[in-house]
Amino acid sequence: MRRAGKWTALLLTAFFIGLIYLAYRLITQSSFYMAKSGAATYGKVVDRTGDVLFDGTQPLSNYGWGQFADVGNLIGDTSGQMSNTIVAKNIGLLANYSFTYGNNAGTTVLETTLLHSANRAVSNAFGMKNGTAIAYNWKTGEVPVCVSKPCVDIAQGYEGLAAMPEGSLLCKAFYPTVPGSTQKVSTLLAAYESAGVEKINALQYECTGSWTNPNGDDIHCHAEFGHGVQDLAAAFANSCNPYFAQLVQSGNVPLSDIIRTYQHMGYAVNGSEADSFDLNGITIQPGSTTLTNKDEFETEWGALGQGKTLVSPYQLMLFQGAVANGTGSAVKPYLLRSKTAPDGKVSSLASTQYTSQMFSPVAAQAVQDVMTKNAANNYSLVLGGYTCGVKSGTAQIKRTDKSYENSFLVGYCLDESCPVAFCVMIEEREQWDVTAAQIVRVLLDSLNGQIGG
Repeated sequence: MRRAGKWTALLLTAFFIGLIYLAYRLITQSSFYMAKSGAATYGKVVDRTGDVLFDGTQPLSNYGWGQFADVGNLIGDTSGQMSNTIVAKNIGLLANYSFTYGNNAGTTVLETTLLHSANRAVSNAFGMKNGTAIAYNWKTGEVPVCVSKPCVDIAQGYEGLAAMPEGSLLCKAFYPTVPGSTQKVSTLLAAYESAGVEKINALQYECTGSWTNPNGDDIHCHAEFGHGVQDLAAAFANSCNPYFAQLVQSGNVPLSDIIRTYQHMGYAVNGSEADSFDLNGITIQPGSTTLTNKDEFETEWGALGQGKTLVSPYQLMLFQGAVANGTGSAVKPYLLRSKTAPDGKVSSLASTQYTSQMFSPVAAQAVQDVMTKNAANNYSLVLGGYTCGVKSGTAQIKRTDKSYENSFLVGYCLDESCPVAFCVMIEEREQWDVTAAQIVRVLLDSLNGQIGG
């Protein structure tokens, strides 16, 4: 009888523990399940100042024209048309539901890290051009700007979906693309990791306008008559393809070392696996490339940001964060700051986390020195008095119907009033169009003094 009594007591204890757990789940997760059921109403998403970016409590058409025109493919809505957005990935958090009061509890508000005024200014700076711009505070992880054009205006609905420009429903900052010469930052980091800063900085190679590799393939420079004999700093500023191709082919930096550093930075190389990135539920696929033989064109071209190399503007920005802080490990970006529940309770959604070690502090500081010198010598007029480091890139895109070039500028600002890392890409840029550097200047001016870390 005593043994039976003990078993009964244990069963009752287990039952009550399970009941308590079930009640806890019902109370804390009820809004999530209500949201998934479609029975819940939804609250608002706002920027860091309270400016509305999405409103599930009333028709979006009630807002002024263009209120959501720069954030539609980032913030999203509840229509189901977009799946990789803040609203779609955090629908449970957005539900106006309380276990105690049901759907009549009040309005949920999700506060983001965006500064809508700056985001709109950057979007407007593109003019008629398409592309993307993303920036984050490399000290705290907050993302104040994320623009992708063309962009759906969620207030206008989707009746004309078939006629919308390609890419209107996707935030291009999160999708891998050909990075062009911005890839030379990754290749330089790998070189410093492998051979050391002093040796790499002293290496000189000649550029006559093109260079022929051991297999007889030509790597062309954008400068028709070349740059002559250059060291690393000059070649970086000139974005010289023959110099960096010779750096990869020469054996001064073993290809295995380049591959290793790329993998530490999050690239999938030669079919290896790499983890995707997560930004408050939004999924960003990792960069990838193929590097098989240092004497072959495709490998050399890939290390220069062409060939089979693909990487997202988000990941390019992340690298810049790890260079800017001088550690080789970046603060992870985030978009959601806090949630105000229907009952008025505020809970923080922000957390400072770090990536794994992508490259050494020595390499990070050395690349920072090169990039900061490049900005001071070649971009001071357009970037003004900001203390920046930058690298430009031109990505050659070939499709079945056309060929064109995308223009990049990646970098960071070291000023206390504007500690941001950024990536700007302009699609199909022509020589008379706005430059990526001009867009970066608008970005810096819009954020200066607003996001100090």
